[in-house]
Amino acid sequence: MLAGAAPLVPLDRAAFLEAWLAEGRAGEMHYLTDRAAVRVDPRRRFPWARAVLSFGYPYQPPPPPPGDWRDTLRGRIASYALGVDYHDRLRALLRSLMRRLAVCFPGARFHPYVDTGPVLEREWAARAGLGWIGRNTLLLQRDAGSYFFLAELFTDLEVEPMPLPADHCGTCRRCIPACPTGALAGDYTMDPRRCIAYLTIEHRSAIPAALRPALDNWIFGCDLCQEVCPWNRDGRDPTATDVLTPHLPTLLALDADRFRRTAVLRAGRRGLLRNVAVVLGNSGNPAAVPPLAAALADPEPLVRTHAAWALGQLGGAAARRALERARRCEPDAAAAAEISAARAALGT
Repeated sequence: MLAGAAPLVPLDRAAFLEAWLAEGRAGEMHYLTDRAAVRVDPRRRFPWARAVLSFGYPYQPPPPPPGDWRDTLRGRIASYALGVDYHDRLRALLRSLMRRLAVCFPGARFHPYVDTGPVLEREWAARAGLGWIGRNTLLLQRDAGSYFFLAELFTDLEVEPMPLPADHCGTCRRCIPACPTGALAGDYTMDPRRCIAYLTIEHRSAIPAALRPALDNWIFGCDLCQEVCPWNRDGRDPTATDVLTPHLPTLLALDADRFRRTAVLRAGRRGLLRNVAVVLGNSGNPAAVPPLAAALADPEPLVRTHAAWALGQLGGAAARRALERARRCEPDAAAAAEISAARAALGT
């Protein structure tokens, strides 16, 4: 566990945040446009607060990826999603810590956050001495790398400021070419609208067609910019492979209840199966056609839309027949347009 503290003062990120939002980089994460002033200065929400206690809680690095996922039709889930939802785990730890601190500091006030609310977690963690914000835009620490969650306690206790950690990225740029969608600019910023983690989790509508092939076999999140970072050690657990690389045809026939109480539930059933359909379309494997054809009857238009695109990518007589059948009874305009586009891509 990493831990540090910093006095609560207004962050010097107001202009950057305003420009970032004005450029539309929040995408469909509309909640980021709310309470921008509080994100820069939490004291607007908690006028009693004087400091933030920041914590880094480690999680397992990703297991080795499957050998030939196109043959086995296995997708990939980001390693942080393994096990019980980290929000629940960290909230329980923070509540326990608050009880212990209340004994040590009678009358002190605390308020917890775990990846929720208007909190610029990386900024406060850096100010608390946990690490530096790297070129891949993640918080990095020399010993822990970037495989850890962030959590905070706002408190009315007074603390001394910490010196800001030095940047140890140096001239390393491995994360930039490792990002298949070009989300990382190389100047310590990213465009979330191109990030696979955003596209597979926070983006709720249709994934832009031009970016779908770049998902490769990621169905929830992405670890690529972390895997190539030299500050991340190789402590991977191969026993997690089956959980983090699920069989996609089986998953497409199930619902999101399989991932209840895990972070994967964040994508919702429609979002997760949308992602599965895209990855099956990326596989080039004819064995993906039957489950995708069945998905053309899914109750969610978003799933049917992406299943149609995937069938258009795979091609073949069976895919063409499935699209023809679906065209005659598709009630949703967006799904119908995708079916027509997929049929056109396959020709007559």
